Amino acid sequence: MVSLWGSKDGDDHDGGSANEEENNQQQPRQSREANERTRLLPPRNDGYLDPDDPAVSPYNLFSVRAIRFVGILFLIISFLWWVLLLVSIFVSPPMMHSRGSGFFDFSFTTLTLGNLLNGLLFFSTPSRAMEWSSLIIAALLLLDMVIVLAVQRLRSEEGWVGIASVIWATVMALYNVMSDRVVAWGKQEEEERLTGRKETRRTLREWCAVLTATVIMIVMIVITIFLTATLILRSRDASLKPPGERFYVDGDKYKLHLACVGNVTFDAHGKKNPTVLVEAGEMPFEDTMDDWIYSSYHNGTIDRYCYYDRPGFAWSDNAPSPHSAGMTSDALSEALARAGEEGPWVLVSAGVGSIYSRIFSSRHVRDVHGLFLIDGLHEDLLHRIASPSRGFILWGRGIISPLGYDRLFGAIFKGRTREDRVYGKSAYQAGKFIKAKLQENLVAGSLTKNEVSQARNIQTPNTPLVIVSSGIEVRRDNEWERKQEDLTKITDNLVSWDVVNHAPHRIWLTLEGRTILEKRLGELVRAR
Repeated sequence: MVSLWGSKDGDDHDGGSANEEENNQQQPRQSREANERTRLLPPRNDGYLDPDDPAVSPYNLFSVRAIRFVGILFLIISFLWWVLLLVSIFVSPPMMHSRGSGFFDFSFTTLTLGNLLNGLLFFSTPSRAMEWSSLIIAALLLLDMVIVLAVQRLRSEEGWVGIASVIWATVMALYNVMSDRVVAWGKQEEEERLTGRKETRRTLREWCAVLTATVIMIVMIVITIFLTATLILRSRDASLKPPGERFYVDGDKYKLHLACVGNVTFDAHGKKNPTVLVEAGEMPFEDTMDDWIYSSYHNGTIDRYCYYDRPGFAWSDNAPSPHSAGMTSDALSEALARAGEEGPWVLVSAGVGSIYSRIFSSRHVRDVHGLFLIDGLHEDLLHRIASPSRGFILWGRGIISPLGYDRLFGAIFKGRTREDRVYGKSAYQAGKFIKAKLQENLVAGSLTKNEVSQARNIQTPNTPLVIVSSGIEVRRDNEWERKQEDLTKITDNLVSWDVVNHAPHRIWLTLEGRTILEKRLGELVRAR
């Protein structure tokens, strides 16, 4: 019962309550003292998460996770296709040979790999820059696809492999655009659901990711522009009509260009006069030997001549890999048969072309009435074109050849024409030409050397032989001089061996060399 005047206990209770209130007032003041661990903002009590919380992620959505999984699957498929195309440069798998160089489809697939990998690395940080860059690449690739499909020559050279590669690259570029939009949508959805608003700021890490992705995409845009410009240039070159005809060879796998000038003539006894069959050296015939051969024809030294482009040169398609000199000789035999051309032949060749002529001669001993070697390459020197370093350089040049920067520069600033790019001074820049040289390099020390060694044993000893050597090369290289002398012994019927003192490897570039060549050619054609 409460006392009317109060009690001591009551006083103590009141005093205790006062002390508790004083303590309670002091404790919050002590807890609010800031230190380095104190939050700048008080905890949210509205049920939403902080925007920097790791739980706020677009990966919460199944659609975003599915898009990423599909992207990884596409990346694996593209990588396997890339490996297959890389192997096909050196060894053509069944049903995968393209009549072009094979470097364009490899470039499109490499671009696809880079596009997909870039999208996956920066998957969670979508940006407008990334989206627009992907759209530009997709538009350019769509244009490339239209060019390849619309131009018949390009369509036949690239084949189904090249067409599939450019279509796949276009589809993957469009997929990247769609992927970026889906992730951006998912990010916004999760931010609004978990934080109550769309996040408009980015962390420093996100800005670095956006910057890196944008720089990579700009580089890829530049690469795609070069690819597109080179395809346009190739479509322009495809309109240049070849002299003669192109014939299917090797089971209709590719076409070989063959042309003949002049009419078949007969001597006083009714025998058919020989036709000169010309084998070019390191470059296409049309830009090297054509002038002096035509001059010999125009002057009446010879009545008729035929020439062809080796696989990958000028108007001829690339052959499947590996491809040796003997395989080229067989392809030439097939093209001559399809054209209805028959011997007798006088074989004229220069440089490395002498290897091809000697193999052809050994396989047509009854039809060959003479051999004319112009500073020809000896089989013991094939190691010079078979060196691994040369092969690696050729492969590297082939990989970047679809960019066509040298051909584009020549066309824009140096006035290079279609003729220059197809068979002229810029022909060495084409992917087809580089592929042909790479194929030559890969088997020069093995298959080709065995074939020419066999040809030397098979060659009939009574075949008339003319050797004309470069005086500059003979003086510069003692080994070259010894091998030129050895070439005079491949038959027992040496008509002449001339060393033109001031002539380079292309002996016909000097007046003295051209005069000797025409004179010796006339003697060889008339020899029986």
